[in-house]
Amino acid sequence: MAENLTEKQCVPCEGGVPPLESDEVEELLTEVRGWKLMEGTPPKIEKEFRFGDFEGAMKFVNDLAEVAENEGHHPDIEISYNVVTLQLYTHAIDGLHENDFILAAKIDDLVE
Repeated sequence: MAENLTEKQCVPCEGGVPPLESDEVEELLTEVRGWKLMEGTPPKIEKEFRFGDFEGAMKFVNDLAEVAENEGHHPDIEISYNVVTLQLYTHAIDGLHENDFILAAKIDDLVE
């Protein structure tokens, strides 16, 4: 049985590895809830989170900051009052890596 993404740890990526192929990205997208592929250069995965107010949005951002620091992998974050939009990709390879999906799954667990 494959290991659940939330049970994995992000591995340091300093480049030198190829980004995921499109079929690998599509497969991993099925393992995270509501994340969508943003095609482009570089490709990214994105998800919008809505909260009741600004305080709820900021609590979420602070909680996800702790998870991101523990994983050594960080999302791009946009905050607009009660809406938090996250984008993930691996800067070192200018594309998507399994780390992006590991962090996405762990972020999803924060709002269950």
